[in-house]
Formats: sequence, structure tokens, C-alpha cells
Amino acid sequence: MLSYALVACLSVLVAVLFLPPDWSVDLGKESQKLRLLSRSDLSLYNGEKGSRGLYLAILGQVFDVHKGHKHYGPGGAYQSMAGKDASLAFITGDFTEKGLIDDVSSLSPLQVVALYDWLAFYHRQYQHVGLLVGRYYNETGQPTKALLEVEALLAEGQRLKAQAEIEKVHFPACNSEWSAGRGGRVWCSTKSGGVIRDWTGLPRKLFSPVSGYVQCVCIKDPSTAEEDPSLQEYDGCRSDADSCMVGEDQVSGAVTKNRPMPSD
Repeated sequence: MLSYALVACLSVLVAVLFLPPDWSVDLGKESQKLRLLSRSDLSLYNGEKGSRGLYLAILGQVFDVHKGHKHYGPGGAYQSMAGKDASLAFITGDFTEKGLIDDVSSLSPLQVVALYDWLAFYHRQYQHVGLLVGRYYNETGQPTKALLEVEALLAEGQRLKAQAEIEKVHFPACNSEWSAGRGGRVWCSTKSGGVIRDWTGLPRKLFSPVSGYVQCVCIKDPSTAEEDPSLQEYDGCRSDADSCMVGEDQVSGAVTKNRPMPSD
């Protein structure tokens, strides 16, 4: 467990130092200048003929997207998002009535990170004009409990993303191939996993709490696997081999989903 303890500590440090600042949108004094809109108010800005304009909301923040009329106006690919807060659809891609909702409590922490990427995009590209009173902001424009819960998921997602970056360098992914005639093979090289290094490595199965999957990674030192129970050797493969023949289901790197962490 020593390796994962190190990864966890480093991931927190990376999350604090290196994550893009625009992931967390601090309204500050800006909120004093923003309009407060009800859902019925926002619906009047759907871009249709006779409407008051073209607005959309994401996580309760309202943007004037008129300059993107070809995307959000009548006939546009995202017309269904106009005049409402359809935060969930930004991640799920579900543009049905059921999917065009602002409730994102079903999203994972990493999906919430992706949603805040969208929020940052709108802050860069469009004018922020108001706050939607309802799920995420109250009648005085203050954040609600629901928004604080989403922000907690964001913080967890940032930590997991940082941990994944550390994990990628510490345990680069293996190369893999499959053919009907030869079967499957995983192997390590000095460039496997997109991490260029001065060592080749040895293939091992690693359960990643970030992805929830078992994947093939390359370890530098065989003793690492002995110290870390989340690393396992491939059956029938020598512990010092840099290439292992495996079954088809083990080639993709996603052997088992939601497997619990080993307890011993």
C-alpha cells in the first residue's frame, strides 16, 4: 500500500498547485451586478420568434448566447438547451425532455469536473448575465445546499483527476495486442502508456480506485508488486518477463469493473 499512499499524497499536492483556476468560478462582487431570473423568466429567452433574446443556464448561471445563434437558435443543434438550465445534458447528451434538466446529482465526481469545464467555456465565450433562482441559487442570489454538494463533487473529481495523472507516470500503461491466431499479449517498452522513460518495466495487473477497473501497467521494480497488494502478476508469466501472453478479456486493460481493493 506504500505506492498508493504516495500517489494519494502527491495527488492532493497536484490538485492544489496545478489544476486550472477557471474550474472553480468565483462570482465575488460580480453577483451583485447579475440579474436574478425565475424559470419562467428564462423561458422567455429561448430564441424563438417574439422571444426576448437567447439565453441558457448551466449550474444556475445564465449566459447570453445570442452570438452563437446558429447553435442555440431555431434549427440549431443545441436549440433544446435555450431558455432553460439543462446542465445534465451537457454530460449525458440526452436531449429528450427527461434529460434536459438541471439536476446533476446522478453524475460522478469526474463527470462534474467535465461539467465545470463547460461552465468555464461559457464564461470565456459568452456574457454572464444572471443567476437562475431555484436549484442552485436562492431568491437573494446566494448558493444553495444543492450547489455546495455539486462543488464537493467537483473537489473530489479534481483530486481523482490529479491522482490519475500521478498514477499514469508512476505506473505507465502496457502495450497490448490481440489476434485470433496468437491470442493476446501485453508488454512494456520505454514508451508504453505515452510515458517516455529510461526503463522498460514489467507487466502487472493494477486495480485503480480512480477508474474502478483493473488495467495492465508497467512497474520498474519487481519488489513493488510484493509491497503493493493492488498489483498482481499475470498467470503463467514469469515475474521478470517484460511480455506476457494473456486472455482476450485482459488485453484491453479493463478486466474487472468495481472490484474491491484487496484487503491483504
